[in-house]
Amino acid sequence: MAKRNAIFPANRHALYEEHGYSAAIRSGDLLFVSGQVGSRPDGTSEPDFGRQVQLAFDNLQATLKAGGCTVDDIIDVTTFHTDPENQFGTIMAVKQQIFSEPPYPNWTAIGVNWLAGFDFEIKVIARIPSDA
Repeated sequence: MAKRNAIFPANRHALYEEHGYSAAIRSGDLLFVSGQVGSRPDGTSEPDFGRQVQLAFDNLQATLKAGGCTVDDIIDVTTFHTDPENQFGTIMAVKQQIFSEPPYPNWTAIGVNWLAGFDFEIKVIARIPSDA
């Protein structure tokens, strides 16, 4: 069995080390990105929800970059929300800045009651460009 090819962005190891997981795994031409949250570099949650969502997307973009991808390479998105009804407008405002024009990736949003101190999490699958 081939060893996993783990990908980590620069300066983002606090939560990965604390909880024992990789930021992303490269498999062939696919990049499977673990759930990204709005954490500060020390792993603590950003208390402002809008800023937390923006940080989650920033952390996602840093992980994609470390794997040779951009948001344009994303195929599939899954997001987790602790209060979807009240949070949706804030999330959509950030999402529309990131994914500003079609074709949009697949997207599944899931309401949950616990995210380890966070209120939003995003995980994706991206296709790694052939020149990466």
